[in-house]
Formats: sequence, C-alpha cells, structure tokens
Amino acid sequence: MGQVTLSATPKGNGFQATVTYPNGVSISSSEAFPTQAEAIEAAALKVLDMPERLTDLDRPDIAE
Repeated sequence: MGQVTLSATPKGNGFQATVTYPNGVSISSSEAFPTQAEAIEAAALKVLDMPERLTDLDRPDIAE
C-alpha cells in the first residue's frame, strides 16, 4: 500500500512543509511557515496540486 507523508520541520523562525511519496521522492517548500499546522496544510495543498503523483500510486508498473 502506498503512503504519502506530510511533515513539518523547523526552518529558520518557522517550519518547512515536506511531502514524501512511497518511492522516496520528497518535495519541500522553499518558504517557512509560522506554525507546524500551516506547514502541514501547505504540504497537503502541494499534494492536491499534483494529482498525477497520487494516480501513480495505483499503477502496477511503478515500483514502491
């Protein structure tokens, strides 16, 4: 089963949003957000902006 992880890590005076896909690809925001919640929300929006990555999770020819 594929798992997409949304996370927030400290960066400067705030938090950086990161999306991690099952194949090991991670996408991080270039900006910092004031709170962890805002960083997680930004990560979720990144996932919604790239629906083809979610569609790829169901493809049998894509190795996890």
